[in-house]
Amino acid sequence: MSLSAYIPIVGLLALGAAFALFSVAIAPFTGPRRYNKAKLDAYECGIEPTPQPIGGGRFPVKYYLTAMLFIVFDIEIIFLYPWAVSFNALGLFGFVEMVLFITTVFVAYAYVWRRGGLDWD
Repeated sequence: MSLSAYIPIVGLLALGAAFALFSVAIAPFTGPRRYNKAKLDAYECGIEPTPQPIGGGRFPVKYYLTAMLFIVFDIEIIFLYPWAVSFNALGLFGFVEMVLFITTVFVAYAYVWRRGGLDWD
């Protein structure tokens, strides 16, 4: 297969990049310029923003734990979907590997559960 087969793809990528750059460059000239204090303030669902303490606020550890759990289980789904699609082609080897993968994820889940990471106060 020659490289000439990729010319339409490169052209489409170049067209998309040119459109994106053009849109960003032309926006300050075409958009309205009506600045006021309400537009520049932070928006918190209609509630007045609470002032942050000097040095920034502290987030509880459970916030980060929840974010990490989301990433772990999101990655698990990313690996499960292609495995499920090609289940018949992979055979017993693919099944054993997925069982090992899911076991590893459930060990992490059990650890977090046992440590109280899923309990909300």
